[in-house]
Amino acid sequence: MEKLKYIKPKLFSTMKTYTKEQFVKDIVAGIIVAIIALPLSIALAIASGVNPEQGLYTAIIAGFFISLLGGSRVQIGGPTAAFVVIIYGIIAQYGMTGLTIATFLSGIIMIIMGLCHFGNLIKFIPKTITVGFTFGIAIGIFAGQLKDFFGLSMGAVPSEFVDKCAAYAKAFHTNDWMTFGIGMLALLIQIFWPKVSAKIPGSLIAILVTTLIVQLGKLPVATIGDLYTIKAGFPKFAAPQLSFALVKELISPAFTIAILASIESLLSCVVSDGMIGGHHRSNAELVGQGVGNIMSSLFGGIPATGAIARTAANVKNGGRTPIAGIVHAITLLLILLFLMPYASMIPMTCLAAILIMVAYNMSGFKTFGHMIKTAPKSDILVLITTLLLTVFFDLVVAIEIGMVMAAFLFMKRMSDVGEVKPWIYKEDLDKNEISEHTDLKNVPRNTMVYEILGPMFFAETNDYLAFTHEKHKNVLILRMRDVPAMDITGLESLEEAYKTCQKKGIHLLLSHVNEQPRHVMEKAGFVEKLGEENFCENIDVALAKAATFDN
Repeated sequence: MEKLKYIKPKLFSTMKTYTKEQFVKDIVAGIIVAIIALPLSIALAIASGVNPEQGLYTAIIAGFFISLLGGSRVQIGGPTAAFVVIIYGIIAQYGMTGLTIATFLSGIIMIIMGLCHFGNLIKFIPKTITVGFTFGIAIGIFAGQLKDFFGLSMGAVPSEFVDKCAAYAKAFHTNDWMTFGIGMLALLIQIFWPKVSAKIPGSLIAILVTTLIVQLGKLPVATIGDLYTIKAGFPKFAAPQLSFALVKELISPAFTIAILASIESLLSCVVSDGMIGGHHRSNAELVGQGVGNIMSSLFGGIPATGAIARTAANVKNGGRTPIAGIVHAITLLLILLFLMPYASMIPMTCLAAILIMVAYNMSGFKTFGHMIKTAPKSDILVLITTLLLTVFFDLVVAIEIGMVMAAFLFMKRMSDVGEVKPWIYKEDLDKNEISEHTDLKNVPRNTMVYEILGPMFFAETNDYLAFTHEKHKNVLILRMRDVPAMDITGLESLEEAYKTCQKKGIHLLLSHVNEQPRHVMEKAGFVEKLGEENFCENIDVALAKAATFDN
């Protein structure tokens, strides 16, 4: 069990010091978060192209297991805005069955990631990529709400961004001003309500006010009940019919869901850790998220992840253990069982307004603007490319190309800072210059010293270690204290230098070889080839040894 401590759920740890006072706080926080999650779950489900109750299924089932088995004390799981565009695209291409299988597979992928200690690797995804695709997703969500917000009379909204905009332009003359007015009212309530109360969500007030106005005034504004039949009752179990052909076809969307869910959930964990002064278990969180998504798919739900806004609300209202997340799931279940018929009265334009606010809040436009102003041009290129690919193509392409670009640019920077430079020798300087170089060492007259700066990897191999053989020099010292890492291509370059030395009768000495490069050399047999005696602890030892070869 000690070996599996890294995936041990936080629930088990928090129960050791649990108190009645904290239990009461967790119940209160869980109920408040459930009230916040209710309208969002319904709105996100509709925006994703599924039935309203499926959003609640996700918040209930996935939310329960993410809290039960996850690695955070306060994480709240459920449907999030980041998945809207992805889900809509998967359903358009593969149908609901395809989404169920992709969600199921994504859960398996996340569990494997957690078991393989991939939790810490997510941090290597550059911020330029996460900011770029988050802004792109926000634009996609905003664009997806215009039909319901303006009450446009048109068929199904196309999934592609350009086609969507063209369809809106063609149908905009059919807009309904009464629908637009109710939507604007819902939007204004959400903007200004926080000044009245920070605890009661503005989205809930917007739903109550606009629903009452539409129902009491009998206004001709489309409601959820006009478009959907909401099913109350406990979600039913249904196992997906898997086949190798389907798995092969849906593995790419599944990876997209898994990566996005991992990024968002671990980001939420980091944010909440800062709020409570805690520390999450990243690999346990991935396992919990994986189980949550598997169970969500088995009970008719959609992809889920940690919801940053709901998690923050949990913390602010006193939640400090996974019990709050479990209470949130149970509260939503009770609402699903007994209050769902009333949800059919909610105006569609109100839900569109809620999602427009979600898109605004998640967009991170200030961060995006700050990066545009201050980041290096290469980072700006990755940022804008990821944004445009997310909007005009899809998130899979955006992340893949963004990561490849970021990796190449990183290697280019490493290549730019790495160099091999010869030492300055005292005998080559006059008296005035020697006084300026007080740190110069006495180098034997038969010795050349080159210092390698930066990692030795494949991007550095052009003309690498191309030292010039000076007359009367029969020893080459390569000082490697500033080489933190080496790959096999860097080693091959070093081996070529060694062969050159052998041909010219030059003794090769290596000074201050760090642990990682040394390990690469040992594994490849280079240490044995060069000889252990030619590896020197530091430059002073190397210089002393070089002097022994002076004829």
